Amino acid sequence: MHGLGQLPIEYKARNYRFKQYKTKLCKTCPVRSECTTSKVNGKVIQRSEFTQNILNNAKRVAENIELYKQRQALVEHPYGTIKRQWGFDHIMTKKGLQKAEADFGLIALAYNLKRVLNLGVTAKEIVKYVLNRLKKRFFLPKTALKVLKFHFYKSLALGLKTL
Repeated sequence: MHGLGQLPIEYKARNYRFKQYKTKLCKTCPVRSECTTSKVNGKVIQRSEFTQNILNNAKRVAENIELYKQRQALVEHPYGTIKRQWGFDHIMTKKGLQKAEADFGLIALAYNLKRVLNLGVTAKEIVKYVLNRLKKRFFLPKTALKVLKFHFYKSLALGLKTL
């Protein structure tokens, strides 16, 4: 490219920043037709702050085509269900990564619970599994486990009555 050595103009879009490179030198450039079809100015190049990440990702995908195909088969189906069937095509909380992760965590939890229930696992079995995992991970006195078990089963009974 010729003459785009000028300092870029920086812009801020709604949720990202980008730089725009343009010049008036294109008007007199002998190879202009190879670069641009613009009648007014010349070539305009925009690069978002994420351009390098996007290029790096494209390179990784190209280098690992089989791995990417496997990912598509395993991961893309749940995302498609969540986006198209459930209508979650964007994160509702847009105030920080931590809140967005919490939003998606709840959506993924709902998807996984629905999936487990569709596979024939009963809600009672899920509660039993969760309580066993809690016992293994944390030191919980027997009285605490009894209270948790009571509340799990109570909320489970209330939830089933409202369905």
